[in-house]
Amino acid sequence: MTTCGVHMVLMVIGYLSYLLMGAAIFQALEEQSERKVKREMVDQKRLFLENHSCLSEEAMRNFLQMMMKAQQNGVNLLEMESLNQTNWDFSGSFFFVGTVITTIGYGYLAPRTAGGQIFCVLFAMFGIPLNLIVLSRVGKRLSSCTERLDKLLYKRGIEKKLVKIVTMVFFLMMGIFLFLAIPPLVFHSIEGWSYREGVYYAFITLSTIGFGDYVVGVKSGKPYYRFLVALWILFGMAWLAFLFNLLTNFYTDTEKKITKVHQKRKAAKAVKDIGNGTPPVSPISEETVALEMNCSTMVLLSEQDSLAPSM
Repeated sequence: MTTCGVHMVLMVIGYLSYLLMGAAIFQALEEQSERKVKREMVDQKRLFLENHSCLSEEAMRNFLQMMMKAQQNGVNLLEMESLNQTNWDFSGSFFFVGTVITTIGYGYLAPRTAGGQIFCVLFAMFGIPLNLIVLSRVGKRLSSCTERLDKLLYKRGIEKKLVKIVTMVFFLMMGIFLFLAIPPLVFHSIEGWSYREGVYYAFITLSTIGFGDYVVGVKSGKPYYRFLVALWILFGMAWLAFLFNLLTNFYTDTEKKITKVHQKRKAAKAVKDIGNGTPPVSPISEETVALEMNCSTMVLLSEQDSLAPSM
């Protein structure tokens, strides 16, 4: 197998190992908690039916199904204060289209009418590529800013390797401060989440994972809030895409360095074999083998022609 093939196999093995490790860790962390919630729910249901004997289990099931359907349609019954309140005012709609073109897709708010669903498909078809173009342009602008900072620091006599590290740390810390550290404080004040939950929501949202377990703007009365969150998502995604690009380049450079070290070791081994009188074994490509077979065939044919009796 060629070196490229070995690298590919190792990469796939590492990729699958990472997924298997993640699955095992999540199972260990979450399985017992889910089982506990299920047991508590069964106990609460049993106690409720015992204390309200006039209510049948079927009637309770129908009521719960109605509540679940309302929740799936974006209606929060616990926070609903008036029938005039809606998730589809302009700020809510702007927040929704932001989640569409960024492919976050919380699932909390979604169109239910036929016209809304058809328009959502058409809007996403053109909006997602447009969003990718904008993020790409913003990423290039951030890259040009890093290059300018590199040149500025390099002119001041700082070593090139140190310049790269300083630039990356600067943009990393600035982005963490603006998009991951400050917003959770706002979420804590408005949504009532803990700081940990705010950081979790921020990263899950900006990375477009979007589970939908935490969604901002559910509480009413703050139309400007969801509008500002939508803008935070757009700019935060651009920064996180830039960060992921830096990490990808780091992984690629690391792989290249490992390959160079491997090649140097092979070269050193070949030199050592020559010094010990052992001829180095060079890999023979398929083209070389085919060429040698063709040459051997031509020699045999020429020998047969020379041995054949002349007419």
